[in-house]
Amino acid sequence: MVALNESSLQGSGAEELVKVDLTTTSIRELNAELHAPTARHYEVHNPRGAEAIAVGLHDRIGVEIHGPAGYYCAGMNMHADIVVHGSVGTGVAENMMSGSVRVKGDASQSAGATAHGGLLVIEGSASMRCGISMKGVDIVVGGDVGPMSAFMAQAGRLVVCGDAGEGLGDSIYEARLYVRGSVASLGADCVEKQLRDAHITELRELLTAAGLPHDPSEFRRFGSARQLYHFAAHNSAAY
Repeated sequence: MVALNESSLQGSGAEELVKVDLTTTSIRELNAELHAPTARHYEVHNPRGAEAIAVGLHDRIGVEIHGPAGYYCAGMNMHADIVVHGSVGTGVAENMMSGSVRVKGDASQSAGATAHGGLLVIEGSASMRCGISMKGVDIVVGGDVGPMSAFMAQAGRLVVCGDAGEGLGDSIYEARLYVRGSVASLGADCVEKQLRDAHITELRELLTAAGLPHDPSEFRRFGSARQLYHFAAHNSAAY
């Protein structure tokens, strides 16, 4: 493991808090420490939009990033609980397997892309392709999502507390989508479905986990019409 700069790391031992200042410590050094952690909780200061902060973590540790982060923050996360006190760039929590990622600000495009599990909470809004090709992750967005969100979403749940842009759920498989606000348009093979008691129950659980106070009965549910699972010539225009 690459040792962190002593001037930027405070505390030692598995029970203590470690503070890392990215003005004096490189991203490579930070991630090396997080991949073989010597503490249970980390604070990262002065991220200044740097890319690939806290990627590939696989231990049950907490990481708080104080400031905006760039591309692929918290990508490939497993077990860790990561909080960003700011906004994030493209691909936050990309390919996450488990654990949680919370963004206190907004997220750029492709938030939660291909993620297999865990919980991603974006307290602000997310740009286009939020949840693209999601494979089991739960994503809760406090604001709006942009066009083509949940494109080719295979499994998992996307909760949008604001509005959704054009092409929501295009070519969706078995993911479940919940939107509280308006939907500009639905993508190919995505349709509105009945909101049953079981869906209200799971929505309430997701909103509680995200710390959002909305009434689950205010949401609408969307999912696959199951017409594009297999290629058919009469559906060719929809592909």
